[in-house]
Amino acid sequence: MKHILLLAAGLLAAVSHILSAEPDGSRAASDWNLVDHIPLDRVVIQSHRGAGMLAEENTLAAFELGWKLGTYPESDVRTTKDGVIVAFHDADFKRVVQNIPPGLETKGVQHVTWDELRKLDVGSWKGEKFLGRRVSTINEVFEAMQGRPERHLYLDIKQVDLKQLARDVIAHQVHRQVVLATPKPEQIREWKALVPESDTLLWLRGSEAELRARLAPLRQDGFAGITQLQIHIFVNRTIDESLAIANITPDKIKVSVDLAKASPDRFTLSDKFILDLGRELRSHNITFQALPYTSDPGVYAELLDLGLASFATDYPDVTMRELKACYEKRKAARSAP
Repeated sequence: MKHILLLAAGLLAAVSHILSAEPDGSRAASDWNLVDHIPLDRVVIQSHRGAGMLAEENTLAAFELGWKLGTYPESDVRTTKDGVIVAFHDADFKRVVQNIPPGLETKGVQHVTWDELRKLDVGSWKGEKFLGRRVSTINEVFEAMQGRPERHLYLDIKQVDLKQLARDVIAHQVHRQVVLATPKPEQIREWKALVPESDTLLWLRGSEAELRARLAPLRQDGFAGITQLQIHIFVNRTIDESLAIANITPDKIKVSVDLAKASPDRFTLSDKFILDLGRELRSHNITFQALPYTSDPGVYAELLDLGLASFATDYPDVTMRELKACYEKRKAARSAP
């Protein structure tokens, strides 16, 4: 039975490969390429958790680096026990706090006051040069954006009251500089009612079947309130690394590691699915973004050929370098006799 299942899965992969290929056997490609439509300095690159792997995540120093690179840093937002909104990703302190005080080993932001939280070192886990870095309040980050319209920030909702966050955004007059990010369409609808001028990003992860199911109700209301849509991309040739970076098990995206490695497809999502979704989103004027979980720099050119318009990345320096190379290559091809 196992051999039959493997054979069936292999046949399905082969059919998917055929459907996503051109008649001559070459890879299908989008009739729309970012390079031909948007100047490089206007391409939206999201620096995951601030500056990706380059700095101690979710700190003001990381956001400053993200801005310096010309990207939109991402801040995860949580709220302390006494109501202070801060930049912090995890539900507890175990991963990023060194020498955790007794009693806080299993606690998180919501269990402590701001006075307690601001004393914790959230930098030294990344290396000695980051020793002593502290958690930032979201208002401190907004203050660094005031009067700097070129500075943008993704706000990934973890544990926060949207009304309170909206008040802070409006008070600092950065409503056109923030992008609310969430996997929940209802949070986007609530946010757009509070801060209509703000951009929004809906992020989706899963198998192709799961994503189709998630997209179906969005189509019914014309993707209302969504200005950017992000899908998580897992690369078959580096599937072990992809899953490790995302910190998930294969069952979370309904994938077999062995079949992924043997698949003729580049990604766990078919080229056809990505191409079709890109066309649909462009018809609604929605920016199509991918978060590719891989350190393989070749993935960016491949995704550009499938109609992607934006990237979220843990390697913003590499992403910017690769995009620049794509622009230069396309420009050289256009000017060739």
